[in-house]
Amino acid sequence: MKAAIMGYGTIGSGVAKVLETNKDVLAERIGEPLELKYILDLRDFPGDPNEKLFVKDYKEIVKDKDVKIVVETMGGVEPAFTFVKAMLEAGKSVTTSNKALVADKGAELMQVAEKNNVNFVFEAAVGGGIPIIRTLTACLTGDVIEEMSAICNGTTNYMLTNMEQFGSDYAEILAEAQSLGYAEKDPTADVEGHDSCRKIAILTSLVSGKNVDFNDIPTEGISKISSTDFKYAKAMGRSIKLIAHSIKVGDTYACRVAPFLVKPDSMLYHVSGVMNAVSVRGNMLGESMYYGAGAGALPTASAVVGDMVFLARNPGKYIKLGWSDEKLELANPTKEKHRFFVRTSALQSNIENEFEEVEYSTLDLDNEVGFITAEMSEAEFAERSAALGGIISVIRMY
Repeated sequence: MKAAIMGYGTIGSGVAKVLETNKDVLAERIGEPLELKYILDLRDFPGDPNEKLFVKDYKEIVKDKDVKIVVETMGGVEPAFTFVKAMLEAGKSVTTSNKALVADKGAELMQVAEKNNVNFVFEAAVGGGIPIIRTLTACLTGDVIEEMSAICNGTTNYMLTNMEQFGSDYAEILAEAQSLGYAEKDPTADVEGHDSCRKIAILTSLVSGKNVDFNDIPTEGISKISSTDFKYAKAMGRSIKLIAHSIKVGDTYACRVAPFLVKPDSMLYHVSGVMNAVSVRGNMLGESMYYGAGAGALPTASAVVGDMVFLARNPGKYIKLGWSDEKLELANPTKEKHRFFVRTSALQSNIENEFEEVEYSTLDLDNEVGFITAEMSEAEFAERSAALGGIISVIRMY
């Protein structure tokens, strides 16, 4: 069976390496060899072991009827969308690691795949090497998924872990993450939560069966988290994690991405460094957690090649994932209820006047006090905190 890779960066080259390293065991599992025939990239790679496979025009792959499986590891929405759509229309199944493409165009590409009796799959798009997509779409289809909580961005988790362990400030640890290659030169997508937002949109689309627009999800990143916030967290016996959260509310879901203060009895508390984890609660199974490397060439390539095996085993047969193009109207985020940890310069008497029952967390710092509110809606908290004033930072309790 012939395959092609579009995009020969970190992940694309990793896929080629996995295909070569594990070729014998893959042939055994599929029932025939899986041979790489083309690699699409505008750059030249002189001396690369696959140098003879490179092409610069995606239409060469489209026209070749022998190619049945295409891997997309280019990143971004365009030209990836145009190329992938053309492959599906030409009767080729596609697997991608591109969460921007899946979050933005996933429902549409699945429709194209169904019309052409091929498949569009994306195991590597959410948890890197963690097998979460097929878990939700195959293993847990007997459950109604009631809640999902994900630490699904290795850059931010690495930064928060190091801020906690070494007392570093945000700017300092961001520079270190960039120097180590964990953070991009422009880290906005990671540190402002946009990457995690797209991933929880994909997961919620899969479990709801409808299309979740990631633009509808309230999203906060970690750029406002300080070393002082971690001192308070330590005093409370908690850790700060960037969590992408989705919970069933009636016939829909409420979604949010934000930093949360997490207790040690939560499984997510123990997820550190560049590792990722997705906690899933089903109405029959209860809670389960899926943990592993959420990024990196070989872990992500492993998930892509797993998809390739799945596609090779199901030629000419569309496998329904249950994600339609009907839009899911998410629950009103202002009605979500949380307890909130607040740092403020306001007087204690004013705090108690606005929030009534509070639990103080003090570090004996000049000109500020920390407190935890009772559970209340986002709307009520916004109203009360605006009346209080002097807010330095707010982190939700998990």
